[in-house]
Amino acid sequence: MNIKNSKLERALLMLVYLLTFLVVAYVSVNLFVQATDNSSVDSAYKAEMRENYGNYLPRLPDSLTFCGERVPLEDFDVREALDAEIIKVMYWHSQMFLYLKRANRYFPTIREILAQNNIHEDFLYLCVAESGMDHVVSPAKAVGFWQLLESTGKENGLEINSEVDERYNVEKATKVACKYFHQAYRKFGNWTLAAASYNCGQAGMQKLVDRQGVDSYYDLRNYTETGRYIYRILALKLVMQNPDAYGFVYKENDLYPEIKTRTIEVDTTINDLYTFAKDVSVNYKMLKLLNPWLRDTKLTNKSGKVYKIKVVDQSERRQAYSR
Repeated sequence: MNIKNSKLERALLMLVYLLTFLVVAYVSVNLFVQATDNSSVDSAYKAEMRENYGNYLPRLPDSLTFCGERVPLEDFDVREALDAEIIKVMYWHSQMFLYLKRANRYFPTIREILAQNNIHEDFLYLCVAESGMDHVVSPAKAVGFWQLLESTGKENGLEINSEVDERYNVEKATKVACKYFHQAYRKFGNWTLAAASYNCGQAGMQKLVDRQGVDSYYDLRNYTETGRYIYRILALKLVMQNPDAYGFVYKENDLYPEIKTRTIEVDTTINDLYTFAKDVSVNYKMLKLLNPWLRDTKLTNKSGKVYKIKVVDQSERRQAYSR
């Protein structure tokens, strides 16, 4: 009787093991199939990443222009300077991916303002070279996307004080930059020198031109940073216009989407921006994020100036990536 019971117990135990194995196998297969189905959209992307991942030297283009002005790539010094900047841009992966993401959000607005002011869209990449499309502050206290000094901003009509700094207003700062580019073009006669002067100042550029007796950026012995400046802009242009060719692979929905905002016009003092945010059905964080030119927790307005404040609906905040 004991022998029979022992055999029966062993048989039941084997049956339990078998059933457990079958259940685990079934669940595992289903999870694998589900994961495979969920990732089918990304399969081509992953394959392309595997295919393109690696270190390699970039190929320079046969020809290149900045604002329609020819870059003399046949000159070895020009070619090697551009080559160096492309390599640096290519292999600073973290920053380059952020530039590509931000460009999807900000380039449409900046491009439109450049076009309205008859400025070539190649100046988009000058903006990237200056700030990476981030509201940074330089050691010289230059501010915002276009890295404007306080004196430059005020000379061009921007309001700059403890409560408001319109250098952080992308639209207004871009218009100031456009004005500068036209002034510099009238002074130097070509867009390349005009762009380079944005780095060292018009007076500094004029001093170089006068001393060396040349009128081409590519023939100047420049200040160190200015000597790299145009080549960095050109490198950014090449990579950002054709990222796949330089090893940057991504999906379109990886990029930062444009945010649909609405504008509230205010011509009176706002004593408390925290309360104001609640009154217009947004939170303070979103108010400051969309209006970085608001530098304090209040907005004093004795003159009755009309301020345009951007706000975003909660539905847009949550659905920006679903379009």
